Amino acid sequence: MKEELKKAFLNFPSYPEKFGLELTKPEDRFKWFLASMLFAKRISSKIAEKTFMKLIEAGLTTPKKILEAGWDKLVEILDSGGYVRYDYSTATNILETAKLLINRYNGSLEKLYEEAKDFKELEDRLKEFKGIGPTAVNIFLRELKDIWVKAKPKPSIIAIEAGKRLKLNKNEIEKFEGKLVRLNLDFCKKGGCKECLFKNFCKTFIKKLI
Repeated sequence: MKEELKKAFLNFPSYPEKFGLELTKPEDRFKWFLASMLFAKRISSKIAEKTFMKLIEAGLTTPKKILEAGWDKLVEILDSGGYVRYDYSTATNILETAKLLINRYNGSLEKLYEEAKDFKELEDRLKEFKGIGPTAVNIFLRELKDIWVKAKPKPSIIAIEAGKRLKLNKNEIEKFEGKLVRLNLDFCKKGGCKECLFKNFCKTFIKKLI
């Protein structure tokens, strides 16, 4: 990989980095779990991002605080972030997730992880939460591969698409997966080539100039 491209990746944060999350901290892993639920829906990344920040601003950062806030408050926050298409169902899913996490794992994703024997069981346990499907699980776990040894999700198609545009090999795509996903969602899919930090390395953009 060219040094210029490496530098571009260093200067381009993944979603958790953009949100200021330190995923080595359990409390921030739960926040990323919430974000994963929002990003998994068929809704723009911009709306998912805005809604997540609204939840953080409201202090709904633990299962207990979510239950204390209640369904009406969750709907209000989701609507304020523009998440109106899925506000009722998502509010219900978030509440049910908080309840199950408290009742079964004492409110701790770490306990869930410790009880899972391998990646398959980890994935299955996460899918037991209401509204958490394969997409949300992949979004959540791809950022934890360097933290949770049992987290071994398959590379996202969204990351692979962006990686191919930059002519990255398989190992490079896996290494920068989180950043490639954000690159694709925030720039490639929105036609934001001119503002993209990676445009000079992108074969799709270069073809447009020919």
